[in-house]
Amino acid sequence: MNPVAVHRVSFDCVSRFSLIHRESGCGFFGARIVNSRGRNRPTRRLHAVTASLITSADSFEVGRLIGSYGFMNVTSYSGLQSGAEFESTSDDIGRLKAQDIGEGGVKIRLYEGRISQGPFRGTPITFKVYPGQRAGGIEADMMAANELNAHSFLQSNKNLPANLLILVGGFETQFGEQWLAFRDGGKDSAADYARIASEKTSRARSQGVWNPYEREVTMKRRRNFVITILQGAMKGLAFMHANDRLHQSLGPSSIVLNTPAESEAIYLIPRLRDLAFSVDIRPSCLEEGATSGALSEQLWRRATASGAFTVFEKRAFGIAEDIYEAGLLFAYLAFVPFCEAGVMDSLSLQRLLENTFRLDIEAVREYCLADERLEEAVKFLDFGDRAGWELLQAMLNADHRKRPMAEAVLSHRFLNGIVK
Repeated sequence: MNPVAVHRVSFDCVSRFSLIHRESGCGFFGARIVNSRGRNRPTRRLHAVTASLITSADSFEVGRLIGSYGFMNVTSYSGLQSGAEFESTSDDIGRLKAQDIGEGGVKIRLYEGRISQGPFRGTPITFKVYPGQRAGGIEADMMAANELNAHSFLQSNKNLPANLLILVGGFETQFGEQWLAFRDGGKDSAADYARIASEKTSRARSQGVWNPYEREVTMKRRRNFVITILQGAMKGLAFMHANDRLHQSLGPSSIVLNTPAESEAIYLIPRLRDLAFSVDIRPSCLEEGATSGALSEQLWRRATASGAFTVFEKRAFGIAEDIYEAGLLFAYLAFVPFCEAGVMDSLSLQRLLENTFRLDIEAVREYCLADERLEEAVKFLDFGDRAGWELLQAMLNADHRKRPMAEAVLSHRFLNGIVK
């Protein structure tokens, strides 16, 4: 990090998070608190942060702005399309639903930083800044509180895997901004990697005939790198589900990579981040009346619309939704890095899967075979007698009850050595 760009936090920060104990371990039930500056403001109840988190602004230094982004999450769950061109049987009703993934209005800023005091002095970190209520509304506060709560809960587990980004602390400014500090897991996301890879493919092909040997070496490295990303993402997701937490915002931007270099795949550690929409699915949190948290309201509406009413059914539905999002992530990483820039993007791919072919993955394959621009993506998914297509179909099954668990995805042959 450029030391010239680093400065001590000096914008009149509240020295500690405005946190209080929650009466319940689930959801958000509004409360008012007075923080250390005597300011009254609405907030959301949280678990008390574990003692290991650093909550003093004086313990951090802030560096340069890395960038900003919005959260992607499931915004609706529309039913089957009707019309002369669409036919459906009674078995389809209530099963085939299109998940609309949208970007919310809360914009997050990322900054470089480091710890400036204590035993971890000098440790590089990444700040994730949620806007105050004036800029982001009450939703921004809820998201920050939920992310803090989710990380605190998961990090209390002694068997925390390497595939989750680690929260080290944070603080709140006088303007109500919530600054969450994470151990630096890398500057690039899986989305950044896919963009870089596709641009490299475009440059190679623009130079004329791509040497077959060089092309095969490049694609072999790329396949290995993508498999490693998928393995890491699914390990993190499996850990979350085993500890009764949903992600609910899984996508290429929610996976941070410690290196985007395909030649360094042996050192690659993908880590899940963006737990602002994470949902607690412990049985006590799924009892009737305990699932009314504003951030998870749409999830439980979709669950009810799909026939999930009991605690077990709701939990299974939530896990299946995460798997569906992981399936869209799989599809994105199977296509975008292997195509030239601009040939495929996440929205076009999702429309192709859901609207054009209605999650019929075999039909998608037939379509892709006819487009030479998608040749490498098809070859990738064809390994192991079409094992990639098989896994994709399972994860994007129209019936949420038939989708595999994260552990089953991890043990699938496509992620275990058949891709060369």
